[in-house]
Amino acid sequence: MESLAGYVYKAASEGRVLTLAALLLNHPEAETRFLLGHVTELSGQRSTPLIIAARNGHVKVVRLLLEHYRVDPEQTGTVRFDGYVIDGATALWCAAGAGHLEVVRLLVGHRAKVNHTTVTNSTPLRAACFDGRLDIVRFLVENQADMGITNKYHNTCLMIAAYKGHADVVGFLLERGADPDAKAHCGATALHFAAEAGHPDIVRALVGRRAAMAVNGHGMTALKVAAESCKADVVELLLAHADCDAASRIEALELLGASFANDRENYDIQKTYHYLRLAMLERHRDPARPVPKEPAAAPVRAYGGRRECLTPQELEAVRHDRDVLHMEGLMVRERILGSDNIDVSHPIIYRGAVYADNMEFDRCIELWLHALRLRQKGNRNTHKDLLRFAQVFSQMVHLKEAPRASAVEQVLACSVLEIRRSAVRMEAAPEAERPQAADNYESNLFTFLYLVCISAKTACGEEERARINKQIYTLVRLDPRSREGSSLLHLAISSSTPVDDFHTNDVCGFPSSQVTKLLLDCGADVNAVDREGNSPLHVIVQYHRPISDFLTLHAIIIGLVEAGAHTDMTNKQQKTPLDRSTTGVSEILLKTQIKMSLKCLAARAVHIMDCFESLCPKTVGQEEKELLTRWV
Repeated sequence: MESLAGYVYKAASEGRVLTLAALLLNHPEAETRFLLGHVTELSGQRSTPLIIAARNGHVKVVRLLLEHYRVDPEQTGTVRFDGYVIDGATALWCAAGAGHLEVVRLLVGHRAKVNHTTVTNSTPLRAACFDGRLDIVRFLVENQADMGITNKYHNTCLMIAAYKGHADVVGFLLERGADPDAKAHCGATALHFAAEAGHPDIVRALVGRRAAMAVNGHGMTALKVAAESCKADVVELLLAHADCDAASRIEALELLGASFANDRENYDIQKTYHYLRLAMLERHRDPARPVPKEPAAAPVRAYGGRRECLTPQELEAVRHDRDVLHMEGLMVRERILGSDNIDVSHPIIYRGAVYADNMEFDRCIELWLHALRLRQKGNRNTHKDLLRFAQVFSQMVHLKEAPRASAVEQVLACSVLEIRRSAVRMEAAPEAERPQAADNYESNLFTFLYLVCISAKTACGEEERARINKQIYTLVRLDPRSREGSSLLHLAISSSTPVDDFHTNDVCGFPSSQVTKLLLDCGADVNAVDREGNSPLHVIVQYHRPISDFLTLHAIIIGLVEAGAHTDMTNKQQKTPLDRSTTGVSEILLKTQIKMSLKCLAARAVHIMDCFESLCPKTVGQEEKELLTRWV
């Protein structure tokens, strides 16, 4: 029957109504119910014949299933739309989302629930609004579709239509009483969504319905959102809003100009000066009482130690200096949006990347360090930011442009902080998010090792080396572990430790004798074990390049043994490092380095005595025990 169900599903999917009817002919009722209720998994979708027929717009198939076979229109499945996976979708939701009006009419006529919600609380009306199908939106509303039902983020149908730019749908919803001031979980209204996406006609329609200039959860009005997104036409519209006072007007013009200075998609330095000048003229409209700025308490080194321009004359003086205007833009954005705003760091990182592309690495690193500290101040996930440093440092080493030891030390310190925080996030993460949290945590460990590797190749004075080693020591004391229970030392001597392939693998590679030495110098436990009971010595003796990379193998084995590695230590399979050795080279190296301490000999003797006594208890007398114990 399952094989037959596959043919039934295929016929329904392709709209072959006669084939479908023939496949369903002369079956007992129970079998027919099975065939038409069977859920088929294909291409990431889980759907019944009715759902897939509605999804694909096959009216005749839908009619046959509803009218002749009385299929339940409330069957649910999982479908894909525009890259989104929709769980709990009905045939009506699918038909509405795909724009099949006749199928929608047919389903509603057979009592399909117009307000049935998906797992994320999306309705057929919301699906039609997303697609911009006014005809379907109108039909559903006329058949009691509830415009007020929000999805799991409290986004309304009006919000999605405003964001997607469907002006006719927005106009219809407003006419039917949709609330323009309803707020999503993030505090945004439909006006925020239209402003961010840059739809002036929709903004005009919302303002015409007296949509308020509300503040969202990040302290942003729709005017600020438009300015931050470089939507100049929307900004100019909203400047005339009833709620826009003089201070808001000035800030919007400044933010718009600042955003044009450091936006990869909308970069326009001429517009930067134009809007900054308009804002400055607004500030000085009344020369006797200019509107003062509230600049940062102290100049930021990353911005060249400059302060913002305070007068039209100061701004005019830097009109043709692109670099100064770039920094002016970054300062303005940080002042207006606030250093804790999630979007402040993106243009800083972009401008730093431009400097890196031009081989101005010191300027890049200063900006990226500033962005990193802003993000860590807000307790945001920074594993990608840290990897970005490893990449640019590696590029510098590769090009023989030595990174400053102080910069490496600062990034190592930020890396230690991020590893601490990512460990907490991993523990607190819900079950569904824990794998991603674990990936981020492990990624941070790898990045830290890249940075340690780079530090080993960085010229340092004694004090600089001590500060770098202090950061390594701090993390070694925390003893972070990978999923397999590998310590930093295990990872440093393992050829399976991954290396990022964007510049980093030009400089970093594992096993690394330099990183191993640094970790050991900073107190790494040479006899730490992973989940399989393997010590670092167990791992390195399995290195698969014993000839071509002999010096690395030799240096690591000697380093581990001299640091006190137990050569007779057994893992969970009762194998010593010598037992695990996979090549003659590592075996010879290990044998030449084996040094059995008195403590190890004593432990082994006691173990032998215990084993012998357990096997032959009657043959070991008190005298033999005392003699053996005295010898031990």
